[in-house]
Amino acid sequence: MKVIATILSVVAVCVAGFAIWIYYPQYQIEQLKEGPQTLASEQKETYIDYFRESDKQVLRHLAIGDSIITGFGAPPKENLVKSFSESLESSIQKEVEFQNEGINEITSTELNRLVQGGEFDDQIKKADIVTINIGGNDILQLGFQKGFYEAVQSVDSLQKTFNTNLTDIMERVHTLNPEATVLLLELYNPLDKEFELYSMADRLLPRWNLQFYELAAKHDYAVVVDTTEVINSETPQNVSDDGIHPNEFGYHAIADQMLFQLQQEVR
Repeated sequence: MKVIATILSVVAVCVAGFAIWIYYPQYQIEQLKEGPQTLASEQKETYIDYFRESDKQVLRHLAIGDSIITGFGAPPKENLVKSFSESLESSIQKEVEFQNEGINEITSTELNRLVQGGEFDDQIKKADIVTINIGGNDILQLGFQKGFYEAVQSVDSLQKTFNTNLTDIMERVHTLNPEATVLLLELYNPLDKEFELYSMADRLLPRWNLQFYELAAKHDYAVVVDTTEVINSETPQNVSDDGIHPNEFGYHAIADQMLFQLQQEVR
């Protein structure tokens, strides 16, 4: 009986540990979303209020990153950067100039190399908003090279490299322009629930996205955009035919989410 009890105890510990590994990152994300509680008298203005009341009559929006930034999967005039900039323009009643520096298939290592090399220094210094979407290709590239199950087994190593790259990018942006608002886009899971890799991706993405929230919490004026609210298995109408990228409806949905959060979150 003691042996059986010991075995059951070990199994219980293993199950509990596995559950924590899967679900705790999502709990941490929710805690970071809530942020520190402040009194009503201490509330600051929202980002939209800040932009609207700024002395600047023209705001500059710089977007860097991968194919989500370039707008792959949608007509050229329906890309995310253009859609968000125009929506922001209407909301604050000011001109918003935007510059799309997205590069298809770029990884976080490659983007970090460009940022540290000064490729975007001038644009960052002038920007009021810097949008960054990166990380998806870190996983996809290894998945296509070695297989997606192998990529999952290497997720800890991938995350460590990604976190280093994103931290470096954020530090460079903040050093060049400490007043710029940085928008970090979550990675999302567009797969159908019946697809064999859906459950695996759904469990791993919170671990990956937690890095965005932890990094944003360490920097002033950084907002993580909850793209998983609008691109997921319940919104197939927002995904392009390739099953990965948003279509024009998806990009508009992400743009709306970006604007919504800037209307709600305080600077």
